[in-house]
Order: sequence, then C-alpha cells, then structure tokens
Amino acid sequence: MLISMTGFGQAHRETDTYAATVELRSVNSKTMDLTLRLPRFLMPHELEIRNTVTKALLRGKVNLNLDFVRPAAARAATTLNKEALTAAFNELKAIGETFGIRAGEETLLAALRLPGVIPSATELREAEPAAEEIAWAELQPLLTEALAAIQQFRHDEGHTLTTEILGYVATIRQQLAAVEEHDPARIEHVRQRLAGHLAELTSHEQFNATRFEQEVLYYIEKLDIAEEKVRLAAHLAYFEQAVNQPDEAVGKKLGFLAQEIGREINTIGSKANDATVQHLVVGMKEELEKIKEQLNNIL
Repeated sequence: MLISMTGFGQAHRETDTYAATVELRSVNSKTMDLTLRLPRFLMPHELEIRNTVTKALLRGKVNLNLDFVRPAAARAATTLNKEALTAAFNELKAIGETFGIRAGEETLLAALRLPGVIPSATELREAEPAAEEIAWAELQPLLTEALAAIQQFRHDEGHTLTTEILGYVATIRQQLAAVEEHDPARIEHVRQRLAGHLAELTSHEQFNATRFEQEVLYYIEKLDIAEEKVRLAAHLAYFEQAVNQPDEAVGKKLGFLAQEIGREINTIGSKANDATVQHLVVGMKEELEKIKEQLNNIL
C-alpha cells in the first residue's frame, strides 16, 4: 500500500504548570527537508528531535512546531517569592512603627523592590536548567504521539492514492487491450497496401526482387508492435505489484517504472502508423500523466 508524503499530526498536553502543543505538517519533496521551531530551552535537544523525525518520516518537506507556554499563575509562582515579600513587609512595618508610621500600600511597594522578593533575570536563568530537563522528559512523548498521528494521516492518504493510481493503470490496460483487438485489422490494412504497391512495382521493368524483399522486411519490422505490447503489459503488472507492497517507500521505483511505461506507449504510437491506435495511445498518455502527478506525493 502506498504512503503519502502529505500529512498532519498534533499532540497537546496541559498541566497546572505548562501547556504544550506539538504540530507536524508535511508535503511532498524529493528529500527530507525538515524545519524545526522549538522553545529556546529545547535547543540542546534539536539534533535528537531532528533524527527522530527523519527516521520516522523518511522524506518530505516537514515543519515541526513545538509551542510551550506557562499559565499566568505558574509564571507568578516562579517570579514572586512570597516568603521573602512577607518578611520584608513585616520588617518595614516594624521599622515604620518605631517612627510612628503606619504600614500601607507604600510599604508593600517598597517591600516588592527589595532584593530577593522578585528574582532578577539572572536568577531566573540560573533556575531554568532543572525545569528544562523535566520539561523535555515530559514533552518527549508528545513528539511520539504527533509522529504517530502524522504517520496515520499519511497512510490514510496513501490508501486513497493507491485506489486512484490503480484505476489509472486499469484504464491503460483496457486501452492496451483495445490496441490488441484492433491490431489484426491494422495488419490487414498494411498487407493490402503492400499488395497494391507490389502490383505496381512488379510491373515496372527495373523491378529488383531482392531489394524489394529487403525493403518489405524492414517495413514490416518497423510496423511490428508485438514486443512493445508485451513489455507494456509486463511493466503494468510490475507497477501494480509494487503499488501493493505493504507499507514500503516505493515512490522512486514507481517513478522509474512510469518512465518505462511511457517509453513503450510512445513507441507503440510511433510504430503503429494507424489513426485508431494513435488515438488509444493519446488516452494512455493522458492516464500516465495522471499517475505521474500523483507519484510526486508518494513516499
């Protein structure tokens, strides 16, 4: 069964301390073209993430977006030291009372400005590494879940493409059968033309029987499409066999087979020298172009 390069997968988790979403999108590409958008604290794990995605998806233009946010309550908890604030406020209150000053809003604002109540940027950065390691350990299963979702999407799309492509192959096979059915009439028409020319030539005084026999053999061989019909049928059978292989990346193989199918179709059209056959060849080319268009999106 074919696998599409087009896909989408998402995984989300929300806790009291953070909300995280992993999104994966992919479209067709000749190689693996992976773009990552990660929070800064996950940059040390970029190579691991890149290798995991590449191994799972193999090929395609893939975008991975990992959003990580902390709720306002969690952010406040990490940026405000309530114990230090309480101690500072009480200390300022006691000092104020010695001067006969009642504690109020100004006392609270003064306490908030004291060192240690609200951590500085440097203190926050120093506190991040331990949280980062925990976050990555928790976020890693989200990547696995998103990869499973996009792979399922690709398989579902591949099933649809398989049905379409096999339909195009079946149409080419029907048109090839029509060529086979018409071929005796074509050969008879060629025989009648040769007989007419033979009657004219044999009556000519400079008629060369040996040369004429050579020309007839060359002409007949040039018009013979028996081998091309056999090869085209074999290519179509092999193409169907490759399409039905279970979950394999066969896009490039099918592309090469499509080229061989096109070569045989073109040869039949050029050698047949028959309007009916050429019309059928045009139909086969049309179906083959549809196949090639869909193969651009096959893994």
